[in-house]
Amino acid sequence: MSQQTNGSSSLLASLAPGSFVILWSSGFVFAKMALPYAETMTLLATRFLIAMALMLVISLIWKARWPKSMTQALHIAIAGILLHATYLGGVFAAIERGLEAGVAALIVGIQPLLVAFVAGIFLKEKITAKQWTGLVLGVSGVILVVWSKLEDGLGTELGVAIAVIALIGISIGTVYQKRFCGEMDLRTGAVIQYTAAAIPTGILAYFTETMIINWTGEMIFAMAWLVIVLSVGAISLLYLLIRKGAASKVSSLFFLVPPTASLMAWILYDEVFQSAALIGMIMTVLGVALVNLKPIKRFGLRSRPG
Repeated sequence: MSQQTNGSSSLLASLAPGSFVILWSSGFVFAKMALPYAETMTLLATRFLIAMALMLVISLIWKARWPKSMTQALHIAIAGILLHATYLGGVFAAIERGLEAGVAALIVGIQPLLVAFVAGIFLKEKITAKQWTGLVLGVSGVILVVWSKLEDGLGTELGVAIAVIALIGISIGTVYQKRFCGEMDLRTGAVIQYTAAAIPTGILAYFTETMIINWTGEMIFAMAWLVIVLSVGAISLLYLLIRKGAASKVSSLFFLVPPTASLMAWILYDEVFQSAALIGMIMTVLGVALVNLKPIKRFGLRSRPG
């Protein structure tokens, strides 16, 4: 019985990183599904409030620990504004302004690449030739994709600029959370972060939008997916990965997000990457992979004798 349980746990730990990437990728297409029925900030503020309530219930049931000080709670809140309000707000707003879901995923998908170089510069770590190659490939690929899509009339310069703001938000937020929120419990931390993110998005919604949500069947399904599967499920999955010591696998697989999101967008919305854009996509994926992939030995895996 014990061996069967251990085997199930090992299988779950093996499947979890890839599952997390798929869930993360689905956020782009479900954002596109929901946006016809609500404006960006109204949609996000509602999503954050529902997710906050669900995570609060989860935190109370499992008696998760809360921050020990107001300073720690403030750091968690700031990271939440960057990672949720700025990042998701930018992605949703860019898609609302005509940027394809796959292109939005590609732009913000170079976040691991950007974080690696920012950390390398500020922490005085050596940047290798492979990483420089990845940087050039990744950025050049994004430029090629964006240029190709704009030439075809798919998206606007404003949408691209907003997606870049989202990229900056998640990049700074990632570094900030690693620096100041290392001891955060992901359940109670999510309650604080979703609450913090709901404040600026709610204010913007109140002053700039109608705050009307058309609760169609498709909207309800999209909101349920965004809240339950992503805001609650993905966070719980990430918690499992960290507890199992496999969090590094999520980072190493992050380069798969843009092509996965693009495949979903093609299936659901017939978004197609023509030759130049497809080349750019491949360049970007390879660039992020060069910077972000770690040797297999870093995961504690050893080859078995044949």
